[in-house]
Amino acid sequence: MQVDIYDFDKTMVPFDTGSLFWFYCMLRYPWIILLWPYQFIGGLLLVLKIYNLTKVKRIFFSFVHFIPLDKARKKFWDKHEKDVFEWARKENRERFTVVISASPDFLLEDIAKRIGIDCLICTKHSPKNSAVIGLNCKGEEKVRRFREIYPDAQVITVYSDSLKSDRPIFSLGQNCFHIVNGERIPFVYSEKYGK
Repeated sequence: MQVDIYDFDKTMVPFDTGSLFWFYCMLRYPWIILLWPYQFIGGLLLVLKIYNLTKVKRIFFSFVHFIPLDKARKKFWDKHEKDVFEWARKENRERFTVVISASPDFLLEDIAKRIGIDCLICTKHSPKNSAVIGLNCKGEEKVRRFREIYPDAQVITVYSDSLKSDRPIFSLGQNCFHIVNGERIPFVYSEKYGK
């Protein structure tokens, strides 16, 4: 089986989904401003390396319990579906498409269906308390989850905006594209990272 792997945030769209959704909800559901101190402390604890990213994501996404999530998510993607880069749209993709993202499942499931993603692998969150289930889908965890589902898949092309975080998934591809402001910049893995 031949597949292409895509990161999502700043790769298929020009923004970070979690942050933009938070701003979107802040404008429509202003009472979530009451969570700012809680979120600020979580961010500070991350910077001080007291909390890891997994714990801070739970704090950050706690706001979803205070909004009508299904409605907000639908309207968010109604507004931003047009922002998917033209080259990343279904009609312009060549192969079976696997999106692997650190973004929450509850944010990406809707857009994945809309734009015809064949397989979505992302950070799983509990619908009850916004806690991350398992590990944050980042770095080596992306490769582990991909190989768990597709142990023998041949990865033809990998697209990502992050040369640092997505080195592990780039290592899988025959072709690699660094996404910068929506532009696909090809590179050779061994030349970029060494052997």
